Amino acid sequence: MARNIKLLALLNFFTDFVFFAPVAIIYFAKVTGSYTLGMSIFSIAYASSAFFEIPTGIISDHIGRKRTTIFGALSAIICISLYAIGGSYWMLFAGGLVQGLSRAFYSGNNDALLHDSLKVLKKENNYHIHLGTTSSTFQIALALASIIGSILASISFSLVMWISVIPQIGAFIVATKLLEPPRTSAEDTNILHHLRDAIYQFKQNPKLQLLTIASSLRFSLGEAGYFLRSAFVNSLWPLWAVGFSNFISNIGGAISYYFSGKIINKFSHGAVLRFEIISNRIVNLIALLFPTVASPALMGVTSLTFGTGDVALNSLQQKEFTQDERATLGSFVSLSENILFGIVSILLGMMADKIGPAKTLLVIQVLLLTPLIFYSKIFKKTK
Repeated sequence: MARNIKLLALLNFFTDFVFFAPVAIIYFAKVTGSYTLGMSIFSIAYASSAFFEIPTGIISDHIGRKRTTIFGALSAIICISLYAIGGSYWMLFAGGLVQGLSRAFYSGNNDALLHDSLKVLKKENNYHIHLGTTSSTFQIALALASIIGSILASISFSLVMWISVIPQIGAFIVATKLLEPPRTSAEDTNILHHLRDAIYQFKQNPKLQLLTIASSLRFSLGEAGYFLRSAFVNSLWPLWAVGFSNFISNIGGAISYYFSGKIINKFSHGAVLRFEIISNRIVNLIALLFPTVASPALMGVTSLTFGTGDVALNSLQQKEFTQDERATLGSFVSLSENILFGIVSILLGMMADKIGPAKTLLVIQVLLLTPLIFYSKIFKKTK
């Protein structure tokens, strides 16, 4: 099981070693002709993920974590191949649908695989530490891909898209090397009974409900803002340099994820989450209200708290999940996040077409203060 932890770190690296990531909205808008249609591809991907979340969570709890991870890697290969073929809105649409399927296979499953592996090692209390270190490789991959991808995109969008397929093949190979943790009683449970039990557990847990709302707001608004940020950066920096802003952000994210366990142990989950929200809003508002060539770099620095906040929120959720429904309950959370993102991304894309990316990002920063309301209720209940 200790081998799984190392393999998950490597899987995370290959999964996010996607060279087109820093210029995705620019590429999608170029193919479709508008930010609204470009953002709709992200919306389709996340709506598709929402549709498949519950079935894939049940699949993970019933047929195993390893097989589910393999399915996710195969879907990622197909998704990016469709994006690379491109040429029309409908080809991107198809890529978005398959990307959603891949995200759904990974979402609740990979965290459950990590937790189950640690449980066998009797280290589940250190879940937040290992989640942070394994997640840091996501950010390292994105950092490297940002630099390479933006430079390649300035030469050819087709080139950067096709090269992005190669790391997904690497993720598939890694997935086949994972070890399946020992099964729980869920494998003998009727699927409908399993879903009923998961719904019951969710309905009976007000803290998990509040965590899901806070997570959905943080994810949907933050993710939409991240995708739109490239368009804002491109208004200040040339296309080949757009990736450098993401590089700064991803390196900061890698550091934040890596040390998240120690930071949470020292300051508590609540303190970490509140500080992340408030500090990031202040820095982003300064960068957007007073735009200069330094603004993209300033916005990138906010990632120094993002990873720690993400781990804090995830580890709080894992404590509320039951063992037999762990992946399914994780899929409930992802379902909520993806549905809200699907709605938010379209609305923000329309807003960006009307008032521009910069003003739209300002609106997002204000809205991102709303999770504070739910954090106060969550930690009030804890006391």
